[in-house]
Amino acid sequence: MENDKSIFLDLSAIKTPSFVVDKKALKNNLRIIESIRIKTGCKILLALKAFAMFSVFPLFRKSLDGVCASSQDEARLGREEFKKEVHSYAAAFSDWEFKSIHRFSDHVVFNSFNQWKRFRPLILKAPHKISCGIRVNPEHSEGIVPIYDPCSEGSRLGVRIQHFEENEMEGISGLHFHSLCEQNADALQRTLTAFEKSFGKYLYDLSWLNVGGGHHITRKDYDIDLLCKLIENLKEKYKIEIYLEPGEAIALNAGYFIVSVIDIITCDMPTAILDTSAATHMPDVLEMKYKPHIIGSDDSGVKRYSYRLAGMSCLAGDIMGEYSFDNPLKVGDKLIFTDMAHYTMVKTNTFNGIRLPSIFLYDSEQKDIELVKEFDYDDFKSRLS
Repeated sequence: MENDKSIFLDLSAIKTPSFVVDKKALKNNLRIIESIRIKTGCKILLALKAFAMFSVFPLFRKSLDGVCASSQDEARLGREEFKKEVHSYAAAFSDWEFKSIHRFSDHVVFNSFNQWKRFRPLILKAPHKISCGIRVNPEHSEGIVPIYDPCSEGSRLGVRIQHFEENEMEGISGLHFHSLCEQNADALQRTLTAFEKSFGKYLYDLSWLNVGGGHHITRKDYDIDLLCKLIENLKEKYKIEIYLEPGEAIALNAGYFIVSVIDIITCDMPTAILDTSAATHMPDVLEMKYKPHIIGSDDSGVKRYSYRLAGMSCLAGDIMGEYSFDNPLKVGDKLIFTDMAHYTMVKTNTFNGIRLPSIFLYDSEQKDIELVKEFDYDDFKSRLS
């Protein structure tokens, strides 16, 4: 990602807090994604749980095959706005939600055979053909952070081989697994070894395999050649369609979060209060102990002026971390967090009545910036009763 404030037309014109998504960066990511589709013939889906900015769906439709959804509202958004394949999966579907989900979905993946048997009658009565699958757990852990590891000990996600009901496979067209989080192709290779050992024999009678998300395809050091080789080997060996659903990789390094300093106080160290909140606008900072980069800063304290950056909410732990700068911060200064497109807008909330950040789309090729969405009191009130 570029690391200079000059990438923006006029930073002073952007009301904070705001997300700014770089259209050029999205295009660059999509070019990489599309090259994999062309080379291997696989299908690649946008994981809406990571990035659901539907105003850029017309751009995405050119390079992606559809979306994967985890709720009725995500499935409906995919159907109405993306207008290509909709694949739905959840740890469990309730009766009332599944009645909606199956209307919007082309593929439905069940997390258990209990759910498959429960909803099979609805699938058979659906007015359109729905391809069904079972999510399996290869019991091979590659995750570094337990909360994001789908194959961690005690995981509720996917059927383990000892609970696999092969006598209930009639009507099932594919299998799905997900084991990665921000990882390279070597992690997928190791997972496939474990997966095939347990479940490979079933693929000969199926039509597709979904190898999930977490593939950091657009990262500079990602081994695209290995990924393509793995996909091609699976297609050749089992004669099946291969799906990937990399949500984060599609929006990787494509977004900024611009905030302002609204007060500076002294606690045990100088603390800058920002017009945002980790709890409301950047929950991954608290959930994962993640520390996003800020343009012009150093997070190891080597620059002259050090500050703790904190949010405006009443949560005591609303802290982004400690950063240092070449010059002292002052009220009114704007700070730019980088790589803030994925798992940000989809996770924002209105705790404390803090308003949601505005959303801008920036075209760095045309030097044009567009306000896509601004939120107000009604967005807060409409969530309550």
